[in-house]
Amino acid sequence: MGIVSVDWLIEHQHDKNLIILDASLPAKVGGEQAAFQGKCIPGARFFDLKSKFSDPSGEFPLSFPSNERFQHSSRKLGISQDSCLVVYDQHGIYSSPRVWWMFRIMGHREVYVLDGGLPEWVSRGNPIENVQKKEYETGDFTAKAQMQFVKTYEEVVRNTSTQEFTLIDARSEGRFKGIEKEPRPQLKSGCIPGSVNIPYNDVLREGKYKSVEELRQLFESKLKHEKPLAFSCGSGLTACIVLLAYELAFQRVFAVYDGSWTEWATRQGLLEN
Repeated sequence: MGIVSVDWLIEHQHDKNLIILDASLPAKVGGEQAAFQGKCIPGARFFDLKSKFSDPSGEFPLSFPSNERFQHSSRKLGISQDSCLVVYDQHGIYSSPRVWWMFRIMGHREVYVLDGGLPEWVSRGNPIENVQKKEYETGDFTAKAQMQFVKTYEEVVRNTSTQEFTLIDARSEGRFKGIEKEPRPQLKSGCIPGSVNIPYNDVLREGKYKSVEELRQLFESKLKHEKPLAFSCGSGLTACIVLLAYELAFQRVFAVYDGSWTEWATRQGLLEN
């Protein structure tokens, strides 16, 4: 169960070990603002994905952080080993699956995405409040990264020849085929050789995940070989939307190519003139 419904959260929001995390980014890539900027579910703690939970020395956006950085920032939010985490974002399903995946890779299993996020919460008539900065009692969460689930550039380069795993690209079909511009203007669009395109919007309907049966049919129609999977996108964010969809359908979590197309295009020299 990688997701929970608004009904589930209403029933469990006062559970002793439950922590609600707001993983919203200020804006989507391309500048789209959330309708609920500055608002959150009552009691939610802000998970600063961009500043606190990414590698500040990373060359590319949202680089996977060290154990020490992730652990320190999690403890500052009051997260402990026995915490049950529910993550959401202001766009519905956008940045929250990245946080879900990071906690899973760091060894925490009791983490779930709120299906539909803040828009679904509000549409059901539930209250929201202004985002506030707060201090929390320090948690005891211990991070132990399983780095086999974080693919590197070198592994992806090698895989273009060996095809040991299937790389799924969650970007739009236009970007994948090189006929639509990348949101980062210095990069050309296109795809990594041998990758398969499953745009992240294809696993969603009205801001929520499609049914398990629909997701199974989608993946089975796209994947013809029984190989391990890795997921990619522009910067490693929306890749996690499709990865979570696969987990919902088949109860298996695979890897993310953390640098994704931004790193690939940069290091391959696929730059606009």
